[in-house]
Amino acid sequence: MQTIESKDIVEARRQLSICNSCRYCEGYCSVFPALQREREFSAIDIKQLANLCHNCRGCHYSCQYSDPHEFSLNVPKVLAKVRQNSWEEYAFPTIVGRTFHQNGLAIAVMVFMTFSLMFGFVNLFEGSTQGSVVEGNFYSYLSHNAMVAIFIPAFIFPLLSLMISVRRFWKDSGVGKLKIVLIVSGIKSAAKMKNLAGGHGDGCNFEADDRFTHLRRFMHQLVMYGFILCFAATSVATIMHYFLAMPAPYELFSVPKVLGLSGGIALSVGTVGMFILKLKSEKQLADVSVFGGEVGFIFLLFTVSTSGLLLVIAANTGYLSVVLSFHLGAVFAFFVLMPFSKMAHGFYRLTALIIDEHKK
Repeated sequence: MQTIESKDIVEARRQLSICNSCRYCEGYCSVFPALQREREFSAIDIKQLANLCHNCRGCHYSCQYSDPHEFSLNVPKVLAKVRQNSWEEYAFPTIVGRTFHQNGLAIAVMVFMTFSLMFGFVNLFEGSTQGSVVEGNFYSYLSHNAMVAIFIPAFIFPLLSLMISVRRFWKDSGVGKLKIVLIVSGIKSAAKMKNLAGGHGDGCNFEADDRFTHLRRFMHQLVMYGFILCFAATSVATIMHYFLAMPAPYELFSVPKVLGLSGGIALSVGTVGMFILKLKSEKQLADVSVFGGEVGFIFLLFTVSTSGLLLVIAANTGYLSVVLSFHLGAVFAFFVLMPFSKMAHGFYRLTALIIDEHKK
């Protein structure tokens, strides 16, 4: 039985077929070399190409067939729509993914405030049952066991959800078993974010003009490596707590604090920069229907990182309990919504890069 394809897939096939005939943008990014290896484009081929795309827009400003030409090519926009649809299609559960991307900012704020209030009440209860409060010690407000009991499920569910989602994407691609050497190659490509430098190395045209800049690549790297540093801080603190008998709180120049502060600053600066760039970008080259979801994702990352930095400032003040409640609420909301937010795009893009390595 023939599958009915979406209008975005059909339109993407039309545009990419013209691109494949022209080949003027052959060296712009990994999308075009991957595109030129195909003679025909199945739906999954188009989804994979869409997830290779960083929406840097360099191809559009160089295209001789964009508006007002009768071909009316707008590759960044059509791939953005296909990419978004693929995230929603493969998300588990699917309906949650679609709902978040359409109403992301409102959902992010609501979930964040709900869990912040919940943690505020828990902190009051725990603090009253544990007796005296030790300055700078989070566990005086919420015990370590309580944190573990609350956050382990909040971490496991999104991880399983993302694994199911990415597995669906991989299975549809039909490329077979994973190969370690190609996984490593895909990770290297993702780590460098080479495609955000454009095929010529001058950067993106993401802002609403045809200037090439590396600013968007830099902001993406701040967010990515900031998140990795924060995750490393949590991992090191876990090892110190369970295996080295060194529970928190830690000194300012301890490994967890240095990693966490570095990552928090990078995340805060990167998310603000990404938001500013998004406001300055040309809307006709993006899928504006998911603007709320993208802003919701940026809001959650910014709130997690900034509230974490404020914890250091508030450590020895009477505001620690309040800031801790907001931080825990932000972290919990981020993890719960992670599989359905734009955070998932990193996992899909990495998968698309590995699929591309398999096809070479």
